[in-house]
Amino acid sequence: MDDDASFDSSERFLEMTVDIVAAYVSNHVVPMADIGSLITDVHSALQRVVSRAPCQDNVQPERLKPAVPIRKSIENGCLYCLEDGMQFKSLKRHLKTHHNMTPDEYRIKWNLASDYPMVSREYATTRSKLAKNMGLGRGRKKRVLTSKV
Repeated sequence: MDDDASFDSSERFLEMTVDIVAAYVSNHVVPMADIGSLITDVHSALQRVVSRAPCQDNVQPERLKPAVPIRKSIENGCLYCLEDGMQFKSLKRHLKTHHNMTPDEYRIKWNLASDYPMVSREYATTRSKLAKNMGLGRGRKKRVLTSKV
């Protein structure tokens, strides 16, 4: 009887693991090489919750290694993505479409300052000049009221 209960609980763990991993993968970009460890992590987390075993405090979180050194990630004409090393004039769209991250999540993950740029300096300067040439950034002209008699 005890074997049946053990089989039922491990089958239930497997079902819950599959559901959780499927939901996560459907909303996040996960490399194929990481799916196995994701499944293992979710399954062991579920077992810890049920057994109420405390997490091991002596386990150090894995130190993140950026694809490009953080100091070299900002250049005048481009920014390098720390996730994959690709270069962009603007990082925001790339982070959302390829890594499903907001700029704030990216800054937190890589321990970056809150003013870490999401567009290159050169691109920002070009866009600023364009906006000023279009007349943006100035106050509205005051209307002169004329009365009709």
